[in-house]
Amino acid sequence: MSTEIDLQKAVAAGLLSAEQRSQIIAFLKANSEPASHAEAPPAKFNLTHVLWYGGALIIMAAMGLFSTTAFAAMGGWALFATGAAYAIGLWLAGRHLWDVRGLRVPGGLLIAAAVSMVPLMIYGVQDALDLWRFAQGRPGGYDDFFPYVHGSWLYMEIGTVAAAALALRVYKVPFLMLVAGIALWFMSMDIAMWFTATPDDFGDFDTRRTVSLFFGLAVIAVAWAIDLARPRGPDLAFWLHIFGAITFWGALTASPDSTALLRFVYFLINLALIGLALFLDRRVYAVCGALGVAFYLGYLAYDVFADMILLSFALSAIGLAVIGLGLWLNRHYAALSAAIDAHMPAPLRRLRPRREASA
Repeated sequence: MSTEIDLQKAVAAGLLSAEQRSQIIAFLKANSEPASHAEAPPAKFNLTHVLWYGGALIIMAAMGLFSTTAFAAMGGWALFATGAAYAIGLWLAGRHLWDVRGLRVPGGLLIAAAVSMVPLMIYGVQDALDLWRFAQGRPGGYDDFFPYVHGSWLYMEIGTVAAAALALRVYKVPFLMLVAGIALWFMSMDIAMWFTATPDDFGDFDTRRTVSLFFGLAVIAVAWAIDLARPRGPDLAFWLHIFGAITFWGALTASPDSTALLRFVYFLINLALIGLALFLDRRVYAVCGALGVAFYLGYLAYDVFADMILLSFALSAIGLAVIGLGLWLNRHYAALSAAIDAHMPAPLRRLRPRREASA
């Protein structure tokens, strides 16, 4: 809202403190929203939520990341039946919590966990019917889906994204975007296998890294465009920014060892990400940028301090410095944002998102 922008400018000019700005905005929102909204404020993230999210992640990991050779020995149709049974059970339990008991957080998490069973079901069908011949060959056991890149995983990822999209039409569960985002992230790397001359060679890492790098940039651009096109309403680009930033930064960080100049360029790009966080008002870029700066400083410390004891002290100091940078940014975030907006050329100001509400 324009009032918030004006208040940010007042903070930058020293007329208000950041705390006073927050209090004024809270007062305006409390007295402008409908009574029904005031009566049902959003629940705060607490220990109960941690347990709910932790439980959902444990279910997903148990049926995916930590599946073993014995699990794969069940056979294709048995894997499909197991995934289907889990998906149906989790979906029914999630619907009950969501619709009957009004517990939308745990209900939504169970629904997201049900969607995460889709790749296991698709894998079971492909394995039972030997459909790998229509892809790039058998990619290995289901437990290889997470650590290894292979073109044959694409059908599982497409199915997961489609299932998440269908579920979102019925239940507006933000966590579903996490499931879909991970599938899209995997897809960006697996697509690269279709462009390599040797699809069975897991050693062609550079091609996959390059595709992942540009895929991340494309996701960031799409999220930025959504912000500009939808200044009001739900924050639909939230998870896109997260996965775009992680995909791009991960591919950038995974670059092979290079010269000191290229490492310095990596450092500059991470500084630019911190600036982008202020420009787009998306703190995920600041997190990635701060980590990248810490990695670069760690590289310098490793070269400067040959003694391991000194190296440990140096890295600890870097960690404290990064935490201090985060505290400083958190305290002065609004003032920095307002200052950037006040001194920005008009053409650039039009490219800066103006989100008036988020959900």
